[in-house]
Amino acid sequence: MAILGQIVAIIHNIGHIWPMLKTYSELLQDLGRRIGARRKALGWTQQAAAERSGVNYRTWRRLEGMGQASVQDLVKAAVALRCEEGLEDLFPAPVATTLDELLRQQKARARQTRARGV
Repeated sequence: MAILGQIVAIIHNIGHIWPMLKTYSELLQDLGRRIGARRKALGWTQQAAAERSGVNYRTWRRLEGMGQASVQDLVKAAVALRCEEGLEDLFPAPVATTLDELLRQQKARARQTRARGV
């Protein structure tokens, strides 16, 4: 019985992990809400945001309302809302597990930087 008490105490201390997980639909809706909030913070109407981004007005409404649009339209919206830097964080490069892998990744990044002329 003492072990059960310890397990309950551990669970109580770390909290529940399940409420932190979101479904696909919840993630889309949250994204749509954040896009709408960003647009409103800039003082734009949906029509103005659609025009500035080059996204069809009906698509913009669907993007905010349901979080649904093409990746291309999402990127256009992010650029118009001045959030494009955040897109680079969506799919980070895998973490190197060996020193050789780390060196290969560093060399590849250096080549990309030189190729871009940065």
